Amino acid sequence: MMDFDKYCSPYATEELRERLRRIRHVALDMDGTIYMGSTLFPFTKSFLRSLRENGIGYSFLTNNPSRSIAAYLSKLAAMGIEATREEMYTTAVATVDYIRTHYAEARNLYLLGTPSMVEEFVAAGYRPTEDSAEDRPDVVVVAFDMTLDYARLCRAAWWVSQDVPYIATNPDRVCPTDQPTVLVDCGSICKCIEHATGRQPDIVLGKPDPNMLTGVQARYGVKPEQVAMVGDRIYTDIEMAHNAGAFGVLVLSGETTLEIADEAPRQPDLIADSIEVLGELLVQSREK
Repeated sequence: MMDFDKYCSPYATEELRERLRRIRHVALDMDGTIYMGSTLFPFTKSFLRSLRENGIGYSFLTNNPSRSIAAYLSKLAAMGIEATREEMYTTAVATVDYIRTHYAEARNLYLLGTPSMVEEFVAAGYRPTEDSAEDRPDVVVVAFDMTLDYARLCRAAWWVSQDVPYIATNPDRVCPTDQPTVLVDCGSICKCIEHATGRQPDIVLGKPDPNMLTGVQARYGVKPEQVAMVGDRIYTDIEMAHNAGAFGVLVLSGETTLEIADEAPRQPDLIADSIEVLGELLVQSREK
């Protein structure tokens, strides 16, 4: 285990400083990184202000597509963080970007997701197909659907069995909750469809797939080495950083402990107590 005093890194001091100096954009996981549940960390506002003052952009990433961007912005605003639609990057947005790139002619989508998620696709110019064998979609999109209806699940399985292109928004099997229940997430719904049809999704977006970060890079015109992916989960946030060639920062303010991080086959570029420590290091890297 590396020596740890607020932070540690596999890089020597000067190399770490140089890598941090390159950062032009910070992609932030949300729960466990900038807040916990509904409580904003006391250092989050000053961290974001420091990024702005040093000319570093930022965006907020989440694997949960069930809420609309407007809902996420409202949650942030209630915590005192004013953010814009352009600064939010959900797996619904990543899926829209992926379809635009890889299925440019697609217009009709079979969407297994919440009404809020469906609204995001409609706003992007797509038409949700009906639950009918006569309304063939160009692409099937399966997501975390808390309004899941059995008939619609069966229709999704039917189109998957008919070789329609098939995208999953995220790999999560369950969604974390502090309630006495299990929130069945996208990955588990896809397993159900796989058992019924024998087919897995053509691609599973969301962390750790690199498409979310490559989408951020394209949106802001930055290179992989100019992006820091910051999160509290080593097997999603940090794996995505590795997969996209970005600088991976693990913060210990959420799920992962230093002991768990030490056992990971691919280590973060930086482990820090919190984004507060990361902010200090970014400022120091720019001092002459």
